[in-house]
Amino acid sequence: MFEQQPKQLRQKVDFLATQALEKSDPSGWFEILYSQAKGDPEQVPWARLQTHPYFQDWLDKNKPKGNNPSALVIGCGLGDDAEALARLGFNVTAFDISPTAIAWCQQRFPNSPVTYVVADLFALDPAWRHQFDLVLECRNIQALPLNVRSTVIDAIASLVAKGGTLLVITRFRQTDAEPDGPPWALSDRELAQFQELGLEEVHRDSFIEAENPSVEQLRLEYRRSKQ
Repeated sequence: MFEQQPKQLRQKVDFLATQALEKSDPSGWFEILYSQAKGDPEQVPWARLQTHPYFQDWLDKNKPKGNNPSALVIGCGLGDDAEALARLGFNVTAFDISPTAIAWCQQRFPNSPVTYVVADLFALDPAWRHQFDLVLECRNIQALPLNVRSTVIDAIASLVAKGGTLLVITRFRQTDAEPDGPPWALSDRELAQFQELGLEEVHRDSFIEAENPSVEQLRLEYRRSKQ
């Protein structure tokens, strides 16, 4: 987790994110971080080189399947969550704003069936609207400041097909007061926007990690009506 990273790396992330905010380019720092890592995953604070444990737990419990279901992984990083879905038979598209991250995925998984693409959450392909049976949003919203949060949530909700599922994994805060960041935990008021956009919250799990008990994390499952 981010808190377990060396202090120097945490300071670097804070500096890059602050610079990006000052330039009104809230997601611009991701490519800088990936490119400066020079192929060393230890220089990317969220790189686990394995499926996120809360996502893997959800896959193990739900065993999702279907007739060649489509899946989209938002901000895919180094690709492990996308590969987990591909192994289950999903037709997976995975995107990241960082060209370096996407090239890294393709290098790690040269024979992967996953379609890895460079894309911007603030300028998504209109053809993706309501196209995916499963959308995974794992810790991307929390990496973006509150002044763009509504825009990001709207973009993510638009990707879910009729009858489709959105899975959100995020830090959670109990108050609407603006948190320190990055990352910036989400509140219930912010999460309620998904339901305002036509997605029903069908399940919520809360996690407290032993190494960082002051931080609550949520895994939320949303569903869009088939109508």
